[in-house]
Amino acid sequence: MNTLTGKTLGELFSHASRWLANLRRARLERKRESIEALRQVITASRETAVYIRQLEDTGRRDHQMERHLALLWTELGFSLEDLGLEKLAKRCQIKGKHWANPEYYDKDFLTRSDISLERMERLARELLADISR
Repeated sequence: MNTLTGKTLGELFSHASRWLANLRRARLERKRESIEALRQVITASRETAVYIRQLEDTGRRDHQMERHLALLWTELGFSLEDLGLEKLAKRCQIKGKHWANPEYYDKDFLTRSDISLERMERLARELLADISR
């Protein structure tokens, strides 16, 4: 029969304390990463809105900017996916694909996907509010 000695109990307690501290640190880091990613969605939404306004004002497409927006939304989708924010991640992936190739999705799919800038920003703000509670 094995018995726990004071030394063994001390080691177990020390290990458990370190494990809990690491767990808390990981939770705080994940929260920080989530907040940062959600804020980036809002920033990307505004950057996209400015480009759309420019496009409407001038009638001239800027393929470099559209490339940037495609990559921006796609990278945001990956970041949100890594954080487990699947609903918004999927919308970001669709938005990125749409900027990469506007003809890829049909209008009905885009409507059903609800990827308007207003909706994306609202979802990000709602998730931010949930994280802050």
